[in-house]
Amino acid sequence: MSKVSYDYSDAHVLVTGGTSGIGAATAAAYRDAGAHVTITGTRGDASDYDDDLSGYRYLQMDAESSDSIDAVAAALPRLDILVNNAGMALPSLGLDEYEPDVFNRAVNMLLLGPFRMARRCVDLIAESKLEGGGSVIGIASMSSYFGIAIVPGYGAAKTGLLGLTRTLAVEWGTRGIRVNSVAAGITRSRMTAGTFAAEEWTAPTLARTPLGRLGEPEDIAGPILFLTSPAAAWVTGQTLPIDGGYTVSG
Repeated sequence: MSKVSYDYSDAHVLVTGGTSGIGAATAAAYRDAGAHVTITGTRGDASDYDDDLSGYRYLQMDAESSDSIDAVAAALPRLDILVNNAGMALPSLGLDEYEPDVFNRAVNMLLLGPFRMARRCVDLIAESKLEGGGSVIGIASMSSYFGIAIVPGYGAAKTGLLGLTRTLAVEWGTRGIRVNSVAAGITRSRMTAGTFAAEEWTAPTLARTPLGRLGEPEDIAGPILFLTSPAAAWVTGQTLPIDGGYTVSG
């Protein structure tokens, strides 16, 4: 358990895709720091999940649907922090992102979707009274930096997210909003369960990772809380790799 603590009392936080993996760990960290946390998921109700989600406000959202994203944004009376986490790599569903329609789905879900949510929430976030201002956080990945053959759509979207982070930071900085991203290395989740189980994937990654292990969701959640805290009040437009050193290893 980390000894670093944050006080997010009375902060209102939205974590999309907050029912598992990085999203769940991030939502729990904000909740434990005193925030009012709303999470989204694809199922109809919080009770449809095996995990206890009673500590959150739950809203159903389809990350590929503009109407669904708009409905979630419209249901928020107040918002200080948006964590745009929802989405997946479509090959995990057995789909081929080299098919143009599947590629389009990936970009719609992972780039247009986060932009749309941020754009729909910007006026609320601009009203934030948090010290350091309101924040938008994006979830980038190693595919933002490297060509990973199996995910051309996912990789294109996550690469585009870096540029979007910089652009929104410039545009919205005058409104007191900070926009940053984290680039997660291979991190344990439902989406990466197959990767974690396959030594042909994990062995080369571990061989290149100076810290010698793969990521856990809590490894990503902690830096997210830092980036939205007053300690990072002069940080915007940045993408922080959280990868055990993978991106700097020769």
